[in-house]
This record gives sequence, structure tokens and C-alpha cells, in this order.
Amino acid sequence: MRKMAESEEEVDVLVQRVVKDIANAFRRNPNIDEIGLIPCLEARYNRSPIVFVENKLGVESWCVKLLLPCVHSKLVLYRQRKLWLDRDALTDLTCTLLLLNPDFTTAWNVRRWLYQKVVQEACLPNLRNNANLRVLSTEQMHRIIQDEMAVCTDAAGRYPSNYNAWSHRIWILQHVAKCNLKILLDELSNTKYWVSTHVSDHSGFHYRQFLLKSVAGSSRNAAIAKAGGLVRKSSSKDLSASQSTPAKEEGASADTYTVDVPLMIEEEMELCTDLIESYPGHEALWCHRRCVFYLWHCWNRERLQVLSDPSKRSDGTVDNVQLATSDSYSFQGMDVDGVADTAKQGYTQETKRLKRGPSLDLNSLLEEHRFIDTILANCTNIEQARFASAYRKWLDVAIGQ
Repeated sequence: MRKMAESEEEVDVLVQRVVKDIANAFRRNPNIDEIGLIPCLEARYNRSPIVFVENKLGVESWCVKLLLPCVHSKLVLYRQRKLWLDRDALTDLTCTLLLLNPDFTTAWNVRRWLYQKVVQEACLPNLRNNANLRVLSTEQMHRIIQDEMAVCTDAAGRYPSNYNAWSHRIWILQHVAKCNLKILLDELSNTKYWVSTHVSDHSGFHYRQFLLKSVAGSSRNAAIAKAGGLVRKSSSKDLSASQSTPAKEEGASADTYTVDVPLMIEEEMELCTDLIESYPGHEALWCHRRCVFYLWHCWNRERLQVLSDPSKRSDGTVDNVQLATSDSYSFQGMDVDGVADTAKQGYTQETKRLKRGPSLDLNSLLEEHRFIDTILANCTNIEQARFASAYRKWLDVAIGQ
């Protein structure tokens, strides 16, 4: 590779080669776990500036000043319909741009257009077999979603509070996964470690807040069984495994999943407690706790309203409580950013149910005040004390009245 491209044509050729090298590196090894710049003011050798060693990808810094403006210009021209690019070229360009700048809005927007085309093409075989079937197979959908989620995770890890990456992730769930309950639960499980290692990042917690509200508000999620007890299958920890295996042999729908919502919220609160105690002074954790507790407060309030109103029952049962929880929280935003994960490793579901007892009054207002008192009694961190006091004031004003 020449020491320095001199003409516009040479720059374009150089950029195309580098973009292709980056794309090929990811295709050859999708398990790249580290990306970084290699300090190098100019090209010293006639070779690619992309270096790949043991799952580590490096980009020589001299080529960045050529790559960024050129790649960005191509994407802008494409958006303005002044330049035609095929799907592979657009995929490679967005991959390169997000590698260099993970928070580049234009690249995320173009990637959404690409994703819609991919989904449409994947639907074609199904459309030929059944004109009324316009959905991806489970295997296809999961593979496509997993690949794009990996891109989002990588971008979020390299750029703090990357709302573009997390918003793209939500878009995928809404428009491709159609907020499939099992995928939502898988995402709760898969993002637990990330938020636990990024305790100051509001964006990751906000994503989990979306997941919790979507699961709690899913119309397919019957929180109360016909007998009046909780439907217990699994919560965020083992969602993907035992959450619900569709009984296709018996003609059951693949969407008939149920979730123990109180248990899911209880586990989320327990993880938040662990993180607050382990990492004092992080506002994102307290904001998350506020959101999760408010979600529980609203869910339980509406559950009690349904139980007390016979007109909302069918044939003497209380299974219609799902109507009270289905649409109320699906995509409504809360005023507070934050979220946390669930799944305590040391307990089984049945142990948690016994520990909680028959009452659904988990994480009650009194229990929250006790938690705050414990934090303040042992607190040596000024910020931690400030956040705890603010949380207590919010409980008294928003919940206690």
C-alpha cells in the first residue's frame, strides 16, 4: 500500500481496500473481543493498515483521517439518493463507520434500512409457501437478531452512554422481533453482565427498563392463573430455557408464554440492591431502582383493581388480569433513566417463592424505607447518601401519598 494517497481517486481506492479488509476481518472471526487504534502517523509498509491478532483488531491511526470523511460522505450521498450502493457495500461502510465512531447516527439509520431489506428477503420463502404467512422462522429471526445485537453490544462497550446503539437495539426488538416474549426474556438475561460492569451507564439500564416494561405489559403474559395464583415458569435468569416451550404438538401457539412478573421484578430489585451496596455513589443505579419500583407499584395496583372488580373476571376466574397489564406499559417512557438485571444465582425459583410467601407485597414502601435506612446508617460516601435521601423523598411524594 502506497505511503500516502495523493489524488482523490487514489484515496477512494485506498478507502475501499481498507473497508473491505475490516469487513473481511469480522467475517473471518466474529468473536473479535477488542478493537483499538495503533499509533502510526504514516503508512510505513506496503500493507493493509488493519492488523488482526488473536481476536484483537487494530487500525493504524494514519488511515483514520482518510476513512472517516470518505465513508461518511458516501453514506450521506446515499441518503440523499445521489449515490447508489448495494447492500453489501452499505453493510461494509456502516461497519467501518461504527468501528471508528460507535455513536454515528447516520450509520445506525442506514443500518436500519438495510435490516428491513434483510427481513423482507428472509420472508420471501415463507411467502411462497403461504401467502398469508409473513413472518420469519424462529431460527432465521434469532440468527439475524443475535448478529445485530452483537454489533450493538460492541458499540455500546466502546462509547459510553451510546444511546444510538441501545435505541437501535430497541428498534430491532420492536420491528423485527415484534417484542417476542422469549426474545425479550433472553435479552434480560444476556444484558445482566453488561449493566453489572457498567454501573454508571444510564443507557444500558434504560434498555433493561424497556425490557421489563415490555415483559410486564405483554398481552401474552398472564400474571394470574385461573386458580388465582401466580403463573410460574421462569424469570429472567432461565428465561431462554424453561420460560416456556411452545406445545406445538398439541396445537398450542408458539406465543403462549407466561411469566411470574412479581418474581421478575423482585430479582431485578435484588440485583440493584447488590450493585448499590457494592458500588456506592452511582446515580444510574438509584434511577434504575426508582423505575423498577414504580413499575411494580403500577403493576400491583392494577392487579388489585382487577381482583376487586368482578366485571373484569370471566367465568369466576381472575385470568383477565392480563388485560390490566398488557397495554399500560408496553412502550410508555418513564421520566427516569435507569435499569438493572435479575437472576440471583444462589436461589431457585421455588426458594424465592417460599421466601416471599403468599403475599404479593414484595418491595413494599416500608421495605424500601428500611433499605434506605440501612444504606444511610453505614454510608461513608457523600454521593451515596445524597442519592439515598433523594430516593426517600421521591418515595414519599410519588408513592406514599
